[in-house]
Amino acid sequence: MRKLVFLLVTICIVNTLSAQRTIIYCGQLIDVKGLQVLKEMSVIIDGNKIVDVEKGYTRAAAGEKTIDLKNKTVMPGLIDMHVHMESETGPNNYLNGFTWNTSDYAFQSVVFAERTLLAGFTTVRDLGGTGANISLRNAINKEWVKGPRIYTAGKAIATTGGHADPTNNYRKDLMGDPGPREGVVNGPDDCAKAVRQRYKEGSDLIKITATGGVLSMAKDGTGAQFTEAEVRAIVSTAKDYGFKVAAHAHGAEGMKRAVLGGVSSIEHGTYMSDEVMQLMKERGTYLVPTIIAGKSSADSAKKPGYYPDIVRAKALVVGNYIQATFAKAYKAGVKIAFGTDAGVYAHGKNWMEFVYMTEAGMPILEAIRAATLSASDLLGDDRLGVIEKDKMADIVAVDGDPTKDVNSMGRVRFVMKNGVVYKNEN
Repeated sequence: MRKLVFLLVTICIVNTLSAQRTIIYCGQLIDVKGLQVLKEMSVIIDGNKIVDVEKGYTRAAAGEKTIDLKNKTVMPGLIDMHVHMESETGPNNYLNGFTWNTSDYAFQSVVFAERTLLAGFTTVRDLGGTGANISLRNAINKEWVKGPRIYTAGKAIATTGGHADPTNNYRKDLMGDPGPREGVVNGPDDCAKAVRQRYKEGSDLIKITATGGVLSMAKDGTGAQFTEAEVRAIVSTAKDYGFKVAAHAHGAEGMKRAVLGGVSSIEHGTYMSDEVMQLMKERGTYLVPTIIAGKSSADSAKKPGYYPDIVRAKALVVGNYIQATFAKAYKAGVKIAFGTDAGVYAHGKNWMEFVYMTEAGMPILEAIRAATLSASDLLGDDRLGVIEKDKMADIVAVDGDPTKDVNSMGRVRFVMKNGVVYKNEN
């Protein structure tokens, strides 16, 4: 009797697992490895994994579910390698820093996370916030809220007065002297301690501000802010904890020090020199360009009162250079990963970066590869970024053909992350 019961339970389990299989019929499927568009393909999914990709429309077996995307262009879930999920641009942002609690940023981030996911970005790399970004990642992983898979740097690391010093432009009696715990460092020992603090807090990677920045309340937007020895201390310590290091950088000297120090990526790269491009090629360092952020901040700076005067002066100048630098770096052969700096512009419009990348000379299929296969390489997660056997079932589909109309990237109609369908407007 017990053997019979065991057999019946086993059959039920097998049938349940079989029922989880889903076949997606793709009118067009973008092959990001081969940089080609495949016609009439079937993607077979079991649970949260792709188990096969077949030519033609595979007939479903009993109990298998089908999703008809025959009139769509299907591609891997998109990856944005530079976002800030806690905040969004607005004239009150600087005041919010004094009136909002971390919990306020956390609740706001839930809205931005779902908006990002439904725009087709199933994975993002969050490069700096108050720490609520770590809690957001955890909440998404526990399926408490809807959002993309998040790799987060937690709090970015800066030097005293640097781009990510949280007390810039405070009243003197409020400035204090923040240290490694707050992500502010001076010297190699501080740098090592700050990395370890990020590990303790639960970060997935490290982000440093190798130069000044545009939107921080500080005069300098491009000067080098870390010594090469400090960068090396951060990278060396990060390696001990399995972290990669991303370096915000606008000026060439700060970029050079960051690349020589061993960072994995340069973010923005506004005034990148030929020398830095050559170093990046030699060392395999990625550029994450964030063209849309440059354009958006320059546009916002033209609105009276949108930014404080100290920020407005930088935004009017720096933001206009990023697209041209990206074009030059791409032509020079620098490795490119897609990133937008979402939060500097309105979340959910990440797709517009594809428009700016193609305007600058990168073919759309290469831009899509930058947002999938190349991004997964920079992340260090080879489960993502491609639709093939044994990869994660992160799949999106758009209306139209991106190779004929780049704006179709803004018409996302289907989103699957980790085998779960979050959007299906077919």
